[in-house]
Amino acid sequence: MTIHQNLIAGEWVGSNGSENVNPSDTNDIIGVYAQATADDVKQAIAAAKAAFPAWSRSGILERHAILKKTADEILARKQELGTLLSREEGKTLAEGIGEVTRAAQIFDFFAGETLRLAGEVIPSARPGIGVEITREPLGVIGIITPWNFPIAIPAWKIAPALCYGNTVVFKPAELVPGCSWAIVDILHRAGLPKGVLNLVMGPGSVVGQAMLDSPDVAGITFTGSTGTGKRVAAASIEHNRKFQLEMGGKNPMVVLDDADLSVAVEAAANSGFFSTGQRCTASSRLIVTEGIHDKFIAALTERMKSIQVGHALKPETHIGPVVDVRQLKQDTDYIEIGVKEGAKLAFGGERLERDTPGFYLQPTLFTEATNQMRISREEIFGPVVSVIRVKDYDEALAMANDTPFGLSAGIATTSLKYATHFKRNSEAGMVMVNLPTAGVDFHVPFGGRKASSYGSREQGKYAAEFFTVVKTAYTLA
Repeated sequence: MTIHQNLIAGEWVGSNGSENVNPSDTNDIIGVYAQATADDVKQAIAAAKAAFPAWSRSGILERHAILKKTADEILARKQELGTLLSREEGKTLAEGIGEVTRAAQIFDFFAGETLRLAGEVIPSARPGIGVEITREPLGVIGIITPWNFPIAIPAWKIAPALCYGNTVVFKPAELVPGCSWAIVDILHRAGLPKGVLNLVMGPGSVVGQAMLDSPDVAGITFTGSTGTGKRVAAASIEHNRKFQLEMGGKNPMVVLDDADLSVAVEAAANSGFFSTGQRCTASSRLIVTEGIHDKFIAALTERMKSIQVGHALKPETHIGPVVDVRQLKQDTDYIEIGVKEGAKLAFGGERLERDTPGFYLQPTLFTEATNQMRISREEIFGPVVSVIRVKDYDEALAMANDTPFGLSAGIATTSLKYATHFKRNSEAGMVMVNLPTAGVDFHVPFGGRKASSYGSREQGKYAAEFFTVVKTAYTLA
């Protein structure tokens, strides 16, 4: 196969490759993708540093045109790129196309933001002096992205970085290099100057570490595990580097006695099981008040029976495979842990066989769980959900907030009183009422609290907080 190469200083380079395998069919090799060395990363950082002075002062129309052209091509190729995404990550084709569409929307939004760059002019406290407050690009940005959203998360990091005049060294997750390579290729052909965007594929222990070790990387934006996020933070502090972390979640969904049962069940099923539960915003803790508990469990179990697990590209599939064998083992290990802890395995938990060899897992529901069990406190990152019974709303809210994480939280209720109180008192960065905890818009801020996030929010106009620095200038009239 042709090797998909790294992009460094405007040139495609690299000869040693790694196979990209389809989790729906392990006999399907999607492509071979180059593996960068530590020296490659150093060259990419040097290229980005050299390109920064000119790009940071480039005209807004040049940036707008490149980002808009990128958005248009991504959208025009949504079927092709959505198929690629589903092949390499395991999402259903509908989800893959939806994510590609979102990536196009993100680039389109930030194309517009290049034309909306603004500052402030205010009077000084001292007569005869003017004050200007402006934002300037940060510098070389290191971008490290996860495998679960292989085109949307790179988009919401790369687009604002370029919009605000930064240069980029981009390391995608090893499991999903295809979408990242495609998006970089599109941006490269859209007219980015050499060195403005550099792609370095390969393992975090090599590529990510070389980025962390470099004093020339002014900022790192990372999405991934909590453990790796802590290492990013420690290395960044050593270099006095700006850093932004999006990490884990153990997101609660509260279901109250007054909830519309069908709405609650659909929100829970979508939150916990769709995208194979491989979303940081997925709800893996269902906190259900005792008056509706039994009816909710019965209805959710029936809904789970109708969920079709299969090859991501088959039209009848609702949930595709787990991303790889390591993630599958992690999921099944946690299922065993839940049983040993005393939770009741109410549905699922079985490894499934399909027409093609893949990492198929039956959606899993635990009941009679407590909030102290590992399955209720640790992020599993698979289609494994636990139900915790509580007495009333007050206990439910306390239980929802009793977690080291704070990314997303949901509530199913028909009470305006409880919905309003939950939105105000939930210790999460994002709150959903009668909606799945997973699923956010492209133009509004994304992020959490506690161990889920560190730093300023991603997406929308709030992205400027990370990708720019504020300058205050005084002028004597």
